[in-house]
Amino acid sequence: MSAIYIYSDVPSAAAELVTFAKQIGKSNSVIAFSKEEAAELALTGADRVCLVNGNSPIPENYAKAVAALLKNEGAELLLVGASARGRDFAARVAGYLDCGMASDVSSMSVADGTIVCERSMFGGAVVQNETLTGLSVITVAAGKFDLSHGNSEVVSIDLVADDRVQLVSSVPIVKKGADLKVAEKVVCVGMGLEKIEDIQMAEKLAEVLGAEIGCSRGVAEERHWLPAEQYIGISGNVIKPKLYLAMGVSGQVQHVFGARDAKCIVAINNNEKAPIFRSADYGIVGDMYEIVPLLTEALKTVGK
Repeated sequence: MSAIYIYSDVPSAAAELVTFAKQIGKSNSVIAFSKEEAAELALTGADRVCLVNGNSPIPENYAKAVAALLKNEGAELLLVGASARGRDFAARVAGYLDCGMASDVSSMSVADGTIVCERSMFGGAVVQNETLTGLSVITVAAGKFDLSHGNSEVVSIDLVADDRVQLVSSVPIVKKGADLKVAEKVVCVGMGLEKIEDIQMAEKLAEVLGAEIGCSRGVAEERHWLPAEQYIGISGNVIKPKLYLAMGVSGQVQHVFGARDAKCIVAINNNEKAPIFRSADYGIVGDMYEIVPLLTEALKTVGK
């Protein structure tokens, strides 16, 4: 029996949610729908991993059964990683429970027995606080907590799936580029770049820094210069690196939402009024075509 149940199809996100459960001193169980998932989740340090024995490979089909499990176990909270599948799963469970739900929260805390959540609205322009009491469901964006590590007990539970939806076939999604959510340093290119070849300038800087390459949404979806998996923003990657360096990024609120949790934000832009400077710890006003090569060469000498 656990106070908090956790589900995410992304193991690292589940490990973050285990960290939160530990921080507030609550017993926790992570739900897995395959042996492969259970093996990965057993390294999160959760109190236990519940491996579902069922008749469907589709996690969403177990929403009604999971809702019944939470009621029977006297659970207080279901935490779900805010992936596409996680949001679907969470909404279904909350519907069957007829309980409160907060979506894509950026922070959580406990006060007087209630969960206080903070979430962004209107493209990140407004921050809203929501308070939940009783059994509730919350989806949490990745990158908000440290990863929990340790060995977890794996137990089997029997749940009956809703078999009205059948999996006919599946095709793996081929992702390009690095996983920006776990990158410690990110160099981000924006629409200030004049041509696709200029990305090489950013790549040279990233190589010296030991960083990964990210981009604004326009670079990926309008110009198609980089894969969609690499764009940063409210509808893309929400990252939490030690260093985020923006080149030619204007810094609209939707983009800044995805990088505002970086420990250090550095911006290079030739427009001194660019919104990115309001969020930057360090800003350089000037031509990035002059500044970035000079910065790259200077960094090569560091430590020599």
